Amino acid sequence: MSSITSHIENVSVSDLVNRYGTPLYVYSKNNIEKAFKQYKQAFGDKKHLICYAVKANSNLSVIALLAKLGAGFDIVSRGELLRVLKAGGDAQKVIFSGVGKTREDLRFALETGIHCFNVESEAEIYMLNEEAEKLGKKAPVSFRVNPDVDAKTHPYISTGLRENKFGIPYDEAVRIYKAANALSHIEIKGIDCHIGSQLTDLAPYCDAVDRMLKLIDELSANGIQLSHFDMGGGVGIDYEGEELINLQDLVNMIYEKLGDRPLSIAMEPGRSIVGDSGYLLTEVILTKENEGKHFAVVDAAMNDLIRPALYESWMRIEQTKESSATVESYDIVGPICETGDFLGKERELALEAGDILAIKQAGAYGFVMSSNYNTRGRAAEVLVDNDQVYLIRERERLEDLFANEKVVSFDEK
Repeated sequence: MSSITSHIENVSVSDLVNRYGTPLYVYSKNNIEKAFKQYKQAFGDKKHLICYAVKANSNLSVIALLAKLGAGFDIVSRGELLRVLKAGGDAQKVIFSGVGKTREDLRFALETGIHCFNVESEAEIYMLNEEAEKLGKKAPVSFRVNPDVDAKTHPYISTGLRENKFGIPYDEAVRIYKAANALSHIEIKGIDCHIGSQLTDLAPYCDAVDRMLKLIDELSANGIQLSHFDMGGGVGIDYEGEELINLQDLVNMIYEKLGDRPLSIAMEPGRSIVGDSGYLLTEVILTKENEGKHFAVVDAAMNDLIRPALYESWMRIEQTKESSATVESYDIVGPICETGDFLGKERELALEAGDILAIKQAGAYGFVMSSNYNTRGRAAEVLVDNDQVYLIRERERLEDLFANEKVVSFDEK
């Protein structure tokens, strides 16, 4: 049987459930702070910018906590930029990534005065130049270059191969940089790469750094001097006993290869900042057996946590109290009308109706990817700080789900 998760920081799971119900996302403030400070410690006094990837968990309180700790932010939409500003983040520490920025996105970010745009196509640079000219500004840019490095992760979260949609082709980079350098309202600042997510091996990072430094030197030889090198994010966390990358080893490798090149380093961690902080608490509605196959039907579903269905992700699932029930191999499934609605399969657990399960490492790509499929309200979110609990998002009411819909009156003809 699995371990027991009875408390989150110094608050009992039973108290959380009694107060806020289930499904419930719970985040540990201490774990978020600890994870961010590990990055700061690894970089030490070297010139750097740690930009938290807002897409991993975009709750305003999470952003505000990281802003207070000195984080910058990596965003991929105008909405995420608004969240950062609302939470008190510094626009001058914001990097705007993403393959599909609209002209409205570009204008708003220019007016806000962000740190840099990570440009992902040649077409985007001309759009950005035009919008910057209209505003009488120069747009600070780096190009996201696709280094064609295999991160050996799930294909849906691999981003650094030539068949992925992200970035500009490595072999086209010098030409595109030269074209951008000739534009009147573009200011070239740096270069960016991002090879994938949930990386647990240092080797792909080494390959990417080698290829990018070769390109940086070629740009320098062509008169284009960069001020920063953005290594992206992607550092993995321990879902299933993975051997993880040591952050100090990663930073040391980057600076050792960097040598005397006068570049600041930027990174865009997301999962490794918030992933370990999060728990999804869910109640067992009932258990059932189909010809020897055991199921525990819970009140959380793929609309609450889509990672297992979308990425075939393995999530730790633990009981929150001791049980006298018989241990069985359970598939943990939700109420949604899809065969793919599962949170875990073949878990050795002792369960009965009313038990609470804790799904761990749910702080990243959990609530933020949730939906209202099957007209289900999204879960509440709370933040735990030692023995204090803060409601940071209220549970959605069912009537809110169709508040913006209109019923057409079909008059008889």
